[in-house]
Amino acid sequence: MKLPIIKHLVEFIEQNDQDYVLEAIETLESLTDVLSLKDEELDVIGELISNMYGAIEVDKLVKGGMERKEALNTFMKRVLDAIDKA
Repeated sequence: MKLPIIKHLVEFIEQNDQDYVLEAIETLESLTDVLSLKDEELDVIGELISNMYGAIEVDKLVKGGMERKEALNTFMKRVLDAIDKA
């Protein structure tokens, strides 16, 4: 996950609507069914999807009353804690 991408997507959600990101996720998930995709291409799609889901989670925290910076830090801490436990 890339924090700058998540920050940008959070701003996009604030300016537009979360539905755009959810529809983009559905589209990217559908693309993973293409059998001719290379592993590198699937990795890129997976990274995009995870960043989009991350932005949605941060947006939920912000809508719950958290400041954007705190929400981003909270989310990234949760991700890093999950990685450490894996």
